[in-house]
Amino acid sequence: MNRTETATQELLIDVKDGVLTLTLNRPDVLNALTMGMMKGIRDSLKKAESDKTIKAVILTASGRAFCAGADLGDLKKRQAVKSFSLGDELRDHFNPLVAQIRRLEKPVIGAINGLAAGAGASIILATDLKVCAEKATFLNAFVRVGLVPDSGMTYYLPRFAGYSKALEHAWLAKPVTSDQALAWGWVNKVVPTESVLAEAQAFAAELVKMPPLALALTKRAVNKSLEAASLDQQMEYEAQLQEILGRTKDHAEGVTAFLEKRPPKFIGE
Repeated sequence: MNRTETATQELLIDVKDGVLTLTLNRPDVLNALTMGMMKGIRDSLKKAESDKTIKAVILTASGRAFCAGADLGDLKKRQAVKSFSLGDELRDHFNPLVAQIRRLEKPVIGAINGLAAGAGASIILATDLKVCAEKATFLNAFVRVGLVPDSGMTYYLPRFAGYSKALEHAWLAKPVTSDQALAWGWVNKVVPTESVLAEAQAFAAELVKMPPLALALTKRAVNKSLEAASLDQQMEYEAQLQEILGRTKDHAEGVTAFLEKRPPKFIGE
């Protein structure tokens, strides 16, 4: 089923061939995040969670940037209210969005068409696979406004770049180029700018053919491994998941198709 929806003019929603594509659409302000945009993404991911026709998600943006992070002009206005809490702003809006990307047991592909800064970079780092434009850069400039990296940034940076590189990036606020991001393992692929969305769609087209339960539990297992489980604990968890998947129709179909030397037909059961 193919359909195009518009949650707001700030967020474009398209579903085609089992792939949900969410496009940030405030190109005039480098797709700086608003409350409405974040709610729209969260609502869409929530629907995708229970919609069996959606097999993968692509997160991308319009214009020359992916996302400049929080809209600082809008933030300053809200900070003028006496009851405003920056901590609650994160707890109520930014953190739930990043957590929902990680919790969604379907592939989430980031198509990084340009600058990803602040919370925009955090959102991209939370995605599962990442296709990056040659011209794209990552920027962590929280220190320039007297803040700590947030929205999961301090979780992902040391895991992707190592302790010292993470602090260098956070303290000095120097841009990370697409080539550096590839070398550090932040992204899977760097391509010409005009090819970013097509490459992300190619990733998605491969993934929609895979057994969805196996994809889901693989993501669950990798997420769990980031919680510093011991090798023995992780191997036991793998055994538990394998026990579940070993009883599925898709596992039986995969084995049969392999023995019969034909492409498998997975049904998600």
